[in-house]
Amino acid sequence: MNKTGFLRFGIIAAFLLIALSICGPAAFAQAGEDNASAAPAWHLVGAAFGLGIIALAAALGISKATAAAAESIARQPSAASQITGAVNLPIFLMEGVAILAEVFVLLIIVL
Repeated sequence: MNKTGFLRFGIIAAFLLIALSICGPAAFAQAGEDNASAAPAWHLVGAAFGLGIIALAAALGISKATAAAAESIARQPSAASQITGAVNLPIFLMEGVAILAEVFVLLIIVL
């Protein structure tokens, strides 16, 4: 399987997993039970799944930006300070978004 086929398969599998995670509690719901402790905590599974996606996406974005910067510095070493300065801000923003998303997921779990 080539790279694009593997990526397409992974995206389709992820969407199917999300759909099954969302539809599962409704399909297996039981009427007439008011006991809150008997209900499964599906929000914790969703929060863990979301946290994994956040960490993966942030790691991929930061690694692509860093690889491009390293390649451009290797091509033109005299512009290393300018390239480093231009790449630092997007990397910091990606990392900040990932940290904020992790905080929001932890708030979902705690509250």
